[in-house]
Amino acid sequence: MKIGFVSLGCSKNLVDSEKIMGMLKEAGHEMVAHPDQAEVIFINTCGFIQPAKEEAINTILEMAEYKKYNCKKLIVLGCLAQRYKEELIKEMPEVDRFIAIREYPQLNQILEEELHTPFSVYGKSERLTSTKPWTAYIKIAEGCSNRCTYCAIPLIRGGNVSFPMEDIVAEAEVLAQNGVKELVVIAQDTTKYGLDLYGKLSLLDLLKKLNAIESLHWIRILYMYPDEITDELVEGMAQLDKVLPYFDIPMQHANSRMLQLMNRRGDAQSVKELIQKIKNTFEYPTLRTTFIVGFPQESEADFEELMDFVKETRWDRMGAFTYSIEEDTPAYEMEQTVSEEEKQRRLDALMTLQNEIAYQNNQKYINTIQEVLVEGKDGLSNKYIGRSKSNAPDDVDGIVVFTSDRSIELGSFVQVKITSCEAYDCYGEEVQ
Repeated sequence: MKIGFVSLGCSKNLVDSEKIMGMLKEAGHEMVAHPDQAEVIFINTCGFIQPAKEEAINTILEMAEYKKYNCKKLIVLGCLAQRYKEELIKEMPEVDRFIAIREYPQLNQILEEELHTPFSVYGKSERLTSTKPWTAYIKIAEGCSNRCTYCAIPLIRGGNVSFPMEDIVAEAEVLAQNGVKELVVIAQDTTKYGLDLYGKLSLLDLLKKLNAIESLHWIRILYMYPDEITDELVEGMAQLDKVLPYFDIPMQHANSRMLQLMNRRGDAQSVKELIQKIKNTFEYPTLRTTFIVGFPQESEADFEELMDFVKETRWDRMGAFTYSIEEDTPAYEMEQTVSEEEKQRRLDALMTLQNEIAYQNNQKYINTIQEVLVEGKDGLSNKYIGRSKSNAPDDVDGIVVFTSDRSIELGSFVQVKITSCEAYDCYGEEVQ
């Protein structure tokens, strides 16, 4: 059958989608690019926060329209299906099957019922990657045990479960054989990797094995919790030539009382010390974080403390979000003390500050030569577009735009002399 697949939400969801698409392809079904060609449409949903839920519902309704034409079945999976399956079955009769995440171990039987062909077990087929062919995400654990008071992920995905190291390495080797040069290591909490399986934090042991895969060129780690980034991990990363000095450390706040209300471990002072350690170890590390503004009981003084912390720590990359109230989380019961208008004002102030810091930080790259992964070419300007070590492939970070007097194959690594930088993007010329 002709299959259309829509994947919503985070990169961790995308990996699930790629595994399911691999199962479908192996079973002989054909993946099509546009829903109007599809006989069956799958939607892998996100159910993390309200805007994501709304996007998922709107996408389901949009895809249901194709049942008037070519589409015979609409199948919905993922976080929304896990969280609200019974309600969705009642409310959305246009969907033929909702598949919760907890049902993924039986996914082969479910798909056999729906599509009448034999399927291999979930995770045993070769992934059908949907990113650019030289970059792939690799998920090293499922779920989360951190129990932040605002977050529904443990309710949806369960507690932290690390995948066996040999399985991850085998998956990475297949991706590398298929042309992947940049491996992006992900989990809800990558730094907790292995604690449940091996009785100790084992991310560095895993990185050593991944670093030994010959055809990989870059290994990038996302979602590192500050209190689990040990001296041993920082120093060990510095010894691994493919592991990038890219530290994505979700902080969420800097005020101790706020961190306690959020049930976040660590504190502002220990993070300052960690940042100093990283800067002492690497010449050009990239420091990235996220913050939540307008959390229940956040006072103006708490917010000002966050602003002062950002001024002092000077992150290269920063995402910030207004607090979104989520049912079934502990924060749902807290008194909502910050108005939507005030949340937005705080967000705007924080991002204005960060834009200035990001601009100033980027100036250090001017007149340096940076390795760049070439990802595209602008037909009008004839300039190439790529990413340096400091740019993750998730549309949050910037890009490098550069000129070259030769034709460059996409997916190649080149040396670029940086001539100017804005807050997020840098510009330059290839040097041979």
